[in-house]
Amino acid sequence: MATNEAQATQATVTLERVNTPPAQTWNYLRANDITLTVPNLSRKGDVYFALPQLFDRIQTGMGPKVTQWVTSQAADSTYVEVPAHTVRTQPIVVDIDAQKGQVADTGVMVREGATATVVVIAHGNSDTDVASAALTRIVAEANTHVHLYEFVAVGQHHTHLESVGIDADDDAVLDVRQFLLGGSTSAVGFAAALSGDNARIDLKTRYLARGNETLDINHVVRQLGKKTRAEIHESGVLDGSAHKSLRATIDLVHGAKGSKGNEAENVLVCGENVVNKTVPVILCDEDDVQGNHGATIGSVGPDQIHYLEDRGLSFDEIEDLYVRAIFDDAVIQSPTVDARHAVLARAEEVLGAEIADDLLAGLDIEEQLLDQSDSAKEA
Repeated sequence: MATNEAQATQATVTLERVNTPPAQTWNYLRANDITLTVPNLSRKGDVYFALPQLFDRIQTGMGPKVTQWVTSQAADSTYVEVPAHTVRTQPIVVDIDAQKGQVADTGVMVREGATATVVVIAHGNSDTDVASAALTRIVAEANTHVHLYEFVAVGQHHTHLESVGIDADDDAVLDVRQFLLGGSTSAVGFAAALSGDNARIDLKTRYLARGNETLDINHVVRQLGKKTRAEIHESGVLDGSAHKSLRATIDLVHGAKGSKGNEAENVLVCGENVVNKTVPVILCDEDDVQGNHGATIGSVGPDQIHYLEDRGLSFDEIEDLYVRAIFDDAVIQSPTVDARHAVLARAEEVLGAEIADDLLAGLDIEEQLLDQSDSAKEA
């Protein structure tokens, strides 16, 4: 609590027009950026470990203003290197206790032919306003396989900034899963440069915004190498008076011959006062490429409502089914115990303790079935 009180009285700084897309063509919708007010701690005299300069060239999703702010506020930075041609079985975990207003600056170097998993978890709840942030930059050398999981599961008084930048070399494979589960204001920026030939990214995002929450997402994938692939899929539920902006940009750069990029979003609108802004963009400076994007925005259909009400469900319970599906997926996908705990704690806040217990029980049953299947194969 002392940390929260100190944060409430400390100096602040305004980060204007951050989380911006490469092409700003929607000024009249005011969908190009977000402005945030965040703490401005003085770290004069602190001894700070800086990441290698190699990470400075990596473009991040929220942009240089947020990068500079995070590096000025983080108590220290963390550098992790995965040796060439190894499989790192232990995940690299970035744990953000939002209740304490933590800020993390992390750099990960995945050497040629290696496999690694990175998990970013923002969690916590408090009764006072507090801000937290995670800056994660990853270099994926040739023939690497990088799994990245992001879980933003903070409470209704929290502002969280999450900025990611990845550079991928030849034949690198990026598998990214984002679960954005709440927060007063959550701003999430992701940028990947497919610099090498045959590099690939699969980015899947599931989100929930409810009440008066604000969710701001910026996805940028630059396809620079030949025959690169980008698959970007977002889906979420908006309820109450939530505000959500999604900017998704696939940039097919000159020279990226044979590359393909696809982006699609599905939005379920449950609240009458929801504000949804979806801005999909394809940039193209090469003729031998393919790019597609689209968005589907709607509400629960009357036939579905009638069908479920006939089976004893109220309208609120019907909406909760869709919300529960997001948490169900997040629990199943959680690669660490800490990530699972963060998801379940947020599920309890949103859906109640009984459903959170059901989610955990369902996961236990699934793990038992997998164990039985593995035993049968060995036999």
